[in-house]
Amino acid sequence: MLDIKGKTISILGLQRSGLAAAQLALKLGGSPKLSDLSPSDKCPPETLRWIKENNIPVAFDGHPRNFIEGSDVIVLSPGVRHDCAPVQLARSLGILVLGEIEFAFQFCQAPVIAVTGSNGKTTVVTLMDLVLERAGFKSALCGNVGMPFSNYVTEAYDYIVLEVSSFQLESMLDVSQYKNKEWKGFKPHVAALLNFSQNHLDRHSDLNEYLHAKLRIFENQDKGDFTVLNAQNSHLKNHLKDSTAQISFFNNFPNDEFPHNQNFSAVSQMANILGISKQICEDVFASFSGVEHRMERVRTINGIDFVNDSKSTTTEASQWALNNIQQPIHMICGGRDKNLDFSTLSEIVKQKVSKMYVYGEAKEKIRDAYKNIIDIEEFSALNEAVAKARHSAKEGDCVILSPMCASFDMFKDYEERGRVFKEIVEKLT
Repeated sequence: MLDIKGKTISILGLQRSGLAAAQLALKLGGSPKLSDLSPSDKCPPETLRWIKENNIPVAFDGHPRNFIEGSDVIVLSPGVRHDCAPVQLARSLGILVLGEIEFAFQFCQAPVIAVTGSNGKTTVVTLMDLVLERAGFKSALCGNVGMPFSNYVTEAYDYIVLEVSSFQLESMLDVSQYKNKEWKGFKPHVAALLNFSQNHLDRHSDLNEYLHAKLRIFENQDKGDFTVLNAQNSHLKNHLKDSTAQISFFNNFPNDEFPHNQNFSAVSQMANILGISKQICEDVFASFSGVEHRMERVRTINGIDFVNDSKSTTTEASQWALNNIQQPIHMICGGRDKNLDFSTLSEIVKQKVSKMYVYGEAKEKIRDAYKNIIDIEEFSALNEAVAKARHSAKEGDCVILSPMCASFDMFKDYEERGRVFKEIVEKLT
């Protein structure tokens, strides 16, 4: 395992991943320090308490030059852009810059199964973790879902199942670019790209940049590793022509064992690579009730179903939700725009949505996309939209929160947004 004793590990971003990286560095004898763009009064009290108890140097209100200078390694939380000024300064000074995923990987002893994609990541990694456990393996589920990777790498596991976002992938480096050969690039034993569609265009300059961030999940794989791709996006193989990894496909018609569920197909393909039987997969799939905040039925009131789909932060995810509801739909959506084209859903919205209730920063953009198609009403808060949808819907209808947007204008993350929606619905009479 890499020795970081006495090395200064400077971490940019003080959310869950940044804090976990600092805790890992301290546990391994490193000297972590933390910085964040937010003021100290925005930092959770328990985080401030840990910082004080462990005498961790911390800078709020930005990442100052003297914080960067003298660092042995810079570690980025997912919310910190890899091309921001402090990172450019670090690289100009010859300081190694890693994302939290890549930093944690230095100390990971278990094979990693990594999954990325525009939609379906959380469902796939959750199922993969369940399949491994059913097969008798000790597995940890982490990354962009649940707890950070850094929380698990010093414990003994048979496999680490890792959900990875484009934010976590964009800063990764090719192994050949490391000047210090002690450090290794992120290299999952099994890596899957589930699908690719417009997303995060508020962060990435265009679709091409977003795609190349996703493809970095495969960058350091070799002939002993496995690349798993969606057969319906087989053109992605052209981007991997120099890869020596073994490439396999799921969602491969007409031979697919799960032709109606690409998430099941992806998990089955990865399980097959690991020598896990199809029967184990089928048993897990049969008992799987779904992940929280994704098409989650909350309750039925006077014949009206209320569904929490807060995890649908893209148009494609919401399209999948609409396709899978057969009732008249009252759709609540909005939040922070990711620079997506909402008009791509015009046809299905026209066909299936009775009324739309929009709120948050993106409400005007969503309104303009659909105002000539269906009835739309604007609100200043989620609870107001839910109350009006409850009043307007009739017996046999479905009220669904399927935002098509990020949550950060009003909520910490999609999970908090989903929990708030469920609390609002539970209080309805």
